[in-house]
Amino acid sequence: MFAKEWRSNTTGKCAWCSTPSTAYNGEVCVVLDTQHRTPGNLRAFVQASLRSLRHGRTSDVRFSSTEKVEVVPMETRKLEYSYKDQTGYHFIDSATYEETVLQEDLVGHAKDFLVENQQVDVVFVDNLPAQVELPATVELKIVESADGIRGDSASNVTKPAKLETGLMVQVPLFIKEGEKIKVRTNDGAYMSRA
Repeated sequence: MFAKEWRSNTTGKCAWCSTPSTAYNGEVCVVLDTQHRTPGNLRAFVQASLRSLRHGRTSDVRFSSTEKVEVVPMETRKLEYSYKDQTGYHFIDSATYEETVLQEDLVGHAKDFLVENQQVDVVFVDNLPAQVELPATVELKIVESADGIRGDSASNVTKPAKLETGLMVQVPLFIKEGEKIKVRTNDGAYMSRA
């Protein structure tokens, strides 16, 4: 495939999302974003943001638009998060009951949103787990939060709250301990009551 075929669609994801990975410098990388550019005085090129599955590092790489790139097929499986121990995060395939253990570096920021029995998508490359893909929002329970002080709404309309996963978020004053809230997984922001 030529690099110029990496054009992004309006959602920001690659147009060929069934195989959003490539081999670059001997490593399998996920293509996070691409931009096809044609400056007036230069040849066209593709600016790609790649994340290494082995190291987790993100880098911006420039490809000539006519450069050939190797596409590495990826498979996404629905797995259920089971538990975490010293060996890693344990996921179970509900259909085959096969257990998959992911190290913390592969789970990444998803660890702040994982609760037991939650269904998530796990991306596999060459039959090895590569990363966890979360839904856009998750419902989490507040385990610790101070009560809102009456009359404090003029200066401070949010308060800190600790979620069941240990993540700290800012919530409105009317949210109380024990309630479930919806949280965006891309930035950890409060959205609404669940």
